[in-house]
Amino acid sequence: MNVDRRVWLNGDWVAWQDATLHVLSHAAQRGSLVFDYMSVYQNPQGAAIFRLPEHLERFYRSCELIDLHLDYDPAELTAAVIETVRLNPGVRAIKLNAFIASIEIDVVPVDDEVHVAIAAYDPKADVLDRKSKTTPARAATCKLWIEKEIHNRREDIVSPQAKVSANYVSTMGAKARARSAGYDEILLVDEFGQVAETPTANLFMVDGEGVLITPPVNRVLLGVTRSTILELAAASAVEVREAPIFPDELLRASEVFLTGTTAGVWPVVSIDGGTVGAGEVGPVATLLQERFETVIGGRDPAFAHWLQSV
Repeated sequence: MNVDRRVWLNGDWVAWQDATLHVLSHAAQRGSLVFDYMSVYQNPQGAAIFRLPEHLERFYRSCELIDLHLDYDPAELTAAVIETVRLNPGVRAIKLNAFIASIEIDVVPVDDEVHVAIAAYDPKADVLDRKSKTTPARAATCKLWIEKEIHNRREDIVSPQAKVSANYVSTMGAKARARSAGYDEILLVDEFGQVAETPTANLFMVDGEGVLITPPVNRVLLGVTRSTILELAAASAVEVREAPIFPDELLRASEVFLTGTTAGVWPVVSIDGGTVGAGEVGPVATLLQERFETVIGGRDPAFAHWLQSV
C-alpha cells in the first residue's frame, strides 16, 4: 500500500488506499467506466506529461461514445492532471477515469452522476513491485500471435475508439493463453478478417516497397502514440499509408512493430512462430524508435510542444 500517493477525486484529494469503489456500483457491475492513460517523462528539465491535450480529447470522445456526461471542461481537467502530478513526485503514468459510482439495479442508472478520478503513479514501484507474484519485464522485441477466435471490438456493439473498461475483458483469456504458449502479445482481427490492433497497442507494418502501413483509423483505437508515429514518420521522410491489412500481407511484411503509451515503439520479430523479415529490428522501426526517444527526452525542438512541463 502506497500511503504517500494522493488521488484527485471529484475535485478533492483522497489517500491512495481510500480511492475505492463499491462492488455493486454501476461501473463494476455494468462496465460504465471510461479511462485514458498517459505517460510522464522525467527529463533534465523536470517532469513532463506527453501529449496531454490529445489524451484529454480522446477521453472526452470515449465518454461521448457511451453517453457519460462530464461536469468538468477540458481546462479544469488539464489543471487537475497537472496538479496531481505535482502532488505525487516521481510518477511515470497517469490514469484518468470517469465512471458511474452509484449502486444500481438496472442497466440504465437512476443516479447517472459521473465521477472523475485522476491517479498519478509509478507502475513498477507503486503496483508491480507490490505484487506477491513476480512480473517478467517486457522483452525488447515482441513475439506476436494472431488471435484466431476472439475478434476486435465491433462498431455496432462498442466502438473500438472508446477506451471503456468493459472493452478489454474479452481479450484477457486469449492473451493469457498466448503468453503461456510463449508469445508476448496477441493481434486481433475484425469481423472483415482484417488485422486491427492488440488489446493495448496499434499495429504498423513495412511492405516490400518500404511503405509504412497501419490499419485505418475508423477500425482501431485512436492511439496517441499511433498519431505520434505517423507525424514522426512524415517528418522523417518515411512514406506512410493508412490501409486495410490482411493476415497474409502481414506475414509477408519486411518489418512489423506495435505502438502504445506503455509499449512505445515495440518491434515484432515473429508472428505465429514465423520470422518477420530478417528476424531482427528493421531500419524503419529503428529510425522511428530513436526519433520517439529523442522527442520524449525533450531533445527535439520541433516537437517540444508535445511535452507539458509540470
